[in-house]
Amino acid sequence: MDPQLPQTVDSYLARIGAARPARPDAAALRELQLRHLTSVPFENLSIHLGEDIVLEEGALLEKIVARRRGGFCYELNGAFAVLLRELGFHVTLLQARVHGGDGQLGIPYDHLALRVATDDGTGPWLTDVGFGDHAQQPLALDDRTDQQDPRGIFRIEQAPAAGGEDYGELDVLRDGAPQLLVDPRPRVLADFRAGSWYHRTSPDSSFTRAPVCSLFTAAGRITLSGRKLVTTVGAERHETPLESDEEVLTAYREHFGVRLDRLPAPRGAGVSTPNG
Repeated sequence: MDPQLPQTVDSYLARIGAARPARPDAAALRELQLRHLTSVPFENLSIHLGEDIVLEEGALLEKIVARRRGGFCYELNGAFAVLLRELGFHVTLLQARVHGGDGQLGIPYDHLALRVATDDGTGPWLTDVGFGDHAQQPLALDDRTDQQDPRGIFRIEQAPAAGGEDYGELDVLRDGAPQLLVDPRPRVLADFRAGSWYHRTSPDSSFTRAPVCSLFTAAGRITLSGRKLVTTVGAERHETPLESDEEVLTAYREHFGVRLDRLPAPRGAGVSTPNG
């Protein structure tokens, strides 16, 4: 074990404003997920700053804990998995594909989610701090009924077998609309390198179109996309255009805790969405 890891875990807990839980139970998992969602932003800024994205545990912890940055799904859930394991949870990495608005599925390894087992006989839990606007609480992975969440009604259903092969894939629905197709087979972090490469390089990836930084709030979320600051509270949405570079850098710092010395340079036209 890395001799610095216990100290890093303490710093990680401080980063998200959480106390070390007494035991790895469902209540602790819910608290840690909420603290993470409201402290560590979903962001694709590395793509537009020309920074490398390294899917290794040490690099992810250095970025999120030491540099106090965020990331996208591979980074956020990859780092969160390390924290949960060190706190006594049993964590399995799962690959998922995102249901697009056009009804098409994203690429394999489109998204990294977590299966988390607790010591209190509940769960297992589908845990996710890297899908932007999604469930606030862990979802019971084996529950096939509606699950009430502050962010909507979620349901996990057995997905139809594709191409005659049945891997037990699961559809995750939010308010009746499909969000994710989850493959329950265990994966390792290195399996997601091709998906990460696609999302940070392909012109077909939403992440290469514009820089985005987004964070859960107590009542909604706040998102900075390009030069537009969007605050959502319930059904209300407010947009504030930011004119100067200094206004944008200040917004990153004050709303997301992200300190940059230069603006991310958009690599293409369009607006990125906080998912994946």
